[in-house]
Formats: sequence, C-alpha cells, structure tokens
Amino acid sequence: MKRFRSLFAGLVAALTLGGLALPAVAQEQSGGDQGEARREAQAGNQLSLREIERRILPQMQGSEYLGPAYDSIARAYRLKFIRDGRVTYVDVDARTGKVIGRSR
Repeated sequence: MKRFRSLFAGLVAALTLGGLALPAVAQEQSGGDQGEARREAQAGNQLSLREIERRILPQMQGSEYLGPAYDSIARAYRLKFIRDGRVTYVDVDARTGKVIGRSR
C-alpha cells in the first residue's frame, strides 16, 4: 500500500507538472501573433518588423519608441511612441509598409 501511494503521488506530480507545461509548449509551437508575423515575413508575404521600424522610426523624431504589437488578422503592426507625455500609435500595413492609421 505504501508503494502504491508513492507511485500515485509521483504520477499526480508528473501529470500536474506536465499539464502546466502543455499550454506553454502549445503556445511556443504556434508562436501566436509574433510567430505568424515571423512566418509571413520569411515566406515573403510581408515585411519584417525590422524593415517596418527602419521606415517608420525616422518619421517619429523627437518621440521615444516604446515597441510594437502585431495583429495577425489585420496583418498590421501597431508601433507605440511617447512624446511629452502623450502616447501615439502608428498602424502600419505589414504587407506594404504604409501607414494606415495614427492615433494620439
């Protein structure tokens, strides 16, 4: 009986740890929106984030670049900037590199 308990406890621990790791593994394999952006850029269907940043950042002189977000459905990047305490989002079509929206 004691041996059964230790086997059972080990099995429960393994399943619990494995269960916690599964969502992370699934997410890593799919890559989410970032993985989708990377795959599309590698396939030549859209521009890479680095190319988008190379085109847009010079247009935002005087602003601090806070980082990007990617929307795989719209196939667009949203670049976030701040200047004088005001946040500006610049939406860029990932296929063409053209600015499709700007919010302040």
